[in-house]
Amino acid sequence: MTVTHSENQAARGRYGAPPSLLARIFQNPYAGALISLLIIGAFLTISQPVFLTWGNLMNVVKSNSVAFVLALGATYVVISGAVDLSVASATAASAMIFGFLMLTGLPAPVAIAAAIAFGALLGAINGVLISYFRISFFVVTLGTLSMFQSFALIANDGASISVFSAPGFKMINTFVNGNIGPVPVILVFDMTLLLLAGGILRYTAFGRALYAIGANAEAARLNGIDVKRVMLVVFVIAGLMAGLGSVVQVGRLTSAPAEVDPTLLLTVLAAVLIGGTAFTGGEGGVFGTMIGVLFLGVIQNGLTLSGVSSFWQGMVSGAILIMAVWLGGLRQLLRRRRQSAL
Repeated sequence: MTVTHSENQAARGRYGAPPSLLARIFQNPYAGALISLLIIGAFLTISQPVFLTWGNLMNVVKSNSVAFVLALGATYVVISGAVDLSVASATAASAMIFGFLMLTGLPAPVAIAAAIAFGALLGAINGVLISYFRISFFVVTLGTLSMFQSFALIANDGASISVFSAPGFKMINTFVNGNIGPVPVILVFDMTLLLLAGGILRYTAFGRALYAIGANAEAARLNGIDVKRVMLVVFVIAGLMAGLGSVVQVGRLTSAPAEVDPTLLLTVLAAVLIGGTAFTGGEGGVFGTMIGVLFLGVIQNGLTLSGVSSFWQGMVSGAILIMAVWLGGLRQLLRRRRQSAL
């Protein structure tokens, strides 16, 4: 059968035509969160004049630095096709270790290194159980969520550890609350961490293997990728970030809290998913996670400036998380349909 030129043109128009601008924006995993952030920022700028001041914007950065550090590690885990539910509890447990070491008079760099190493150890426990004992990541991290939180409570009988008078606290306080001119030190640290995490994902064999595992773990294994080792490293990175986040948290609070922040895990996961990282794995990146953290931080800041009760903040974050997952699933469905049509 001969296909006429007009029929061929019609077929290309139906299946091969480039997507519209609106479709391209919707299919971009970062665009939705970025546009929403700009819209909300514009609204708050008009309704709350103090919002756009440098001091308030830097307050948003500082108050969300812990969530940002944890969300970078969580991005790696979600790209691999898993979820770490224990990250907030691991942060609390690492903070207790950090607090005890600070009180002993150890130099601050040694205490920081120990807290990070302890967090990495907790991540390794998750990674070994998931990768080598083949236990579901949901079961393992749900169990360690409870175990790490109990450790934090047992460590000091449920009481916080104040480090304000510790010899090395001045260095920690400068790191978390100090400035280089008008720029907070913690902002410089966050951007450095973002570039490092993004560079690993984009330019290393480990990053490529991570995306391959998230897309199809069995196909990745058949192509020679050591799936077990990569997954172990992923959870070690998440634990390492929990240890690093505990240092930032202690610096902000001037104490190591035994209680786990009940909204921290939700904020971290919501930021990752809002930023376009697919909960099914194989897609996403840390740049989107940064947008997700800023989006949630601006929402929280806007509610505070507007005098809305903090009790509503969890409801708003939860609703945004559900919407982000739904939009991510819809975006993947439309992409698959277009690929099938082409």
